[in-house]
Amino acid sequence: MPRYALLVEYHGAPFAGWQRQTSLPSVQGAIEAALARLEPGAHTIAAAGRTDAGVHALGQVAHCDLTRDWDPFRLSEALNYHLKPDPVAILDCARVDDDWHARFDAVERRYLFRLISRRAPLTSEAGQMWRVNHELDIVAMQAGADRLVGYHDFTTFRSTTCQAKSPVKTLDALRIEAVPRHAGTEYRFHVRARSFLHNQVRSFVGTLERVGAGAWTPDDVTAALDARDRAACGPVCPPQGLYLAAVRYPQHPFD
Repeated sequence: MPRYALLVEYHGAPFAGWQRQTSLPSVQGAIEAALARLEPGAHTIAAAGRTDAGVHALGQVAHCDLTRDWDPFRLSEALNYHLKPDPVAILDCARVDDDWHARFDAVERRYLFRLISRRAPLTSEAGQMWRVNHELDIVAMQAGADRLVGYHDFTTFRSTTCQAKSPVKTLDALRIEAVPRHAGTEYRFHVRARSFLHNQVRSFVGTLERVGAGAWTPDDVTAALDARDRAACGPVCPPQGLYLAAVRYPQHPFD
């Protein structure tokens, strides 16, 4: 059975997350239903990461197995046709080896979190960023972020329902970028690691927002990390500003 890699973009608002749900809409379910329109029968696809409800993707990667030998461009076009009107798009498609796996072959995942500081509510970008109505100190936030980079036990910054075997991970980068916007400033958190714990990025951002607001110091971030206790974490920020931005492979299928 030919195997195909899919580069997927989606708006997470209408979905209960990536993973297929029995009675709730999911991104996986939407793509599998579109595949069933092309080749009748049950389909099961695998993805590089299982995003939560409300989380978006700019560069999710998944793979599927089909019986027909599809031209990759025609497969992506056909899937996009059958995915309408769901906010899911196949940006690219490539034939891959039969043993290639979207999750297990990935060597790096990159997330983007968008946080905006402004008094006015969001309108055209509602559901795409987390809005706070107070000013933030990016220098302090970056200083706090720097305390998290490296090889650590991240028990404090993972959900109590996280199913990972170990809380010990290596965080390769956590860089914060300030983008001036009309009547405010957007802060973009660029986070990079081989893999992440459940709610890890949202826990980071919620904690660092407290640093930017002046309620915490960078030393408090270190103390929270060293506590290895979920109760020591700052607030977990909402999901709507989080994006799975990219997934890297030793040999990327879309290069």
